[in-house]
Amino acid sequence: MNTLTTIEDLTIAKRHFRGKPEPQGPRLNGQIRAQQIRLIKPDNSHELTTPERGMQLAEMYNLDLVEISPNATPPVCKIIDYGKYQYEKKKKEKEAKKKQHTVSVKELRFRPNTDDHDLEFKTRHAREFLEAGDKVKASVQFRGRDMLYTEKGELLLLRLAKSLEDVAKIESKPNMEGRRMIMILTPTK
Repeated sequence: MNTLTTIEDLTIAKRHFRGKPEPQGPRLNGQIRAQQIRLIKPDNSHELTTPERGMQLAEMYNLDLVEISPNATPPVCKIIDYGKYQYEKKKKEKEAKKKQHTVSVKELRFRPNTDDHDLEFKTRHAREFLEAGDKVKASVQFRGRDMLYTEKGELLLLRLAKSLEDVAKIESKPNMEGRRMIMILTPTK
């Protein structure tokens, strides 16, 4: 019977039980395990070869052998400068992140007895939010005896939707959630 006696034995056993973690990112140079690879040289010529031959060519060019497409049959490897490859990849990701627009939800709050002027003022804000590409969550808060006037709140939200119908559509119709009536508008573009 095998017993674990030292701390080293325990850590080795734990590591063996969990398995080795897969390295993050593409495999480089000696980490490539395939029998045969499709090699792309710096002059963009292709060749089917072994990883050992690819390593020799990479050393000849003073560059790295990087596995670009590990799931292809055979895996595609390229002879490139890995540091430059990582830099350009991060740069592209940063550019893509700059260009994407996250849709946020802007909230407008009303009371059942909101005046026309206040409604117009908040409608202008809602229009700005919708034109910027954001969703608008309009809610009417009912307190105490205001719960008797839920139809006033619904009419208020429908008036808001009617005045914004050229830039928005109703995603969810007015519905009660506790003491609040909520409606969500999304931009039409």
